[in-house]
Amino acid sequence: ASKYRSLRYDRIRALREQLAVDIAKLMDQAEHADATDRDPQALPEELARRETLKAKLDGACARLEADAKAQAEAARPAYEKKKAVRDAKTGRRGRAPKPPDDEPPPDRQISLTDPDSRLMRRSDAHEFRQAYNAQAVVCAEGSQLIVTTDVLATSADAPSFADTVLSMEHTIGLPKTVLADTGYASGQAVRDLRKKGIDPLVAIGRPCARRPYDFRPHPEAKEPRRITEPWRLAMKDRLETTEAGDVYRLRKQTVEPVFGIIKSIMGFRKFSLRGLAKVTTEWTLVALAYNCKRMARLHAA
Repeated sequence: ASKYRSLRYDRIRALREQLAVDIAKLMDQAEHADATDRDPQALPEELARRETLKAKLDGACARLEADAKAQAEAARPAYEKKKAVRDAKTGRRGRAPKPPDDEPPPDRQISLTDPDSRLMRRSDAHEFRQAYNAQAVVCAEGSQLIVTTDVLATSADAPSFADTVLSMEHTIGLPKTVLADTGYASGQAVRDLRKKGIDPLVAIGRPCARRPYDFRPHPEAKEPRRITEPWRLAMKDRLETTEAGDVYRLRKQTVEPVFGIIKSIMGFRKFSLRGLAKVTTEWTLVALAYNCKRMARLHAA
């Protein structure tokens, strides 16, 4: 999917108005061409192209508006709760909670070639791409087999952390311990996993921001981020112990090689299909192919 076909909501509305004017002009020209000796075939082709583009823009605009309404409805209970708490206070200090807006923000973007995908980048040092976020849960007990997969249409990992792990409940069963990097740090996810008897070990911040021998110039010193949430403080203290730290170190040598093999050895670096459902199926097939390759290797060993 081309990232250059990703449009903002305000730009879509402006283009729709412009196309409506162009279509009306072409309709007038087509009627005039029918009454004269001019070739009437050229105008219908131009008219069809603009009508097709306007239909795509109409669909993209409707999808953005529907998503905004759904997000507003999902956020309304939290807003009502905050509003009720503020109304119950006698002093009523502070700013009143802002009600959820069911109108898409002007800078909200959508792709005309793959509306399910989103503009993402791996880090601040990488370029934006029209992409999906492929997830994999890998066994850390030696086999390095992929036990479950997921595909997200967002660059954030934390919101789907618990759901991805708990999806194994009715397949191969739930694990006793889960290792995850700092991108998956979510208090709600940790609580949901613990309710199911799973012990999550999630990194809190970067344990080592720079390599021991880094040839890049040192960045400006920044004040470290303050950690105030109780569950983060408890997790940080636990990971600093020898036992939990040794277990967590298995994460890097377990899941990172799997993605390296899929990209470098198997040559899978981008999806061939469009749409979240098709991409999810494609990622599942890639994981199955990796597992077949890995099991053959384990059997030979």
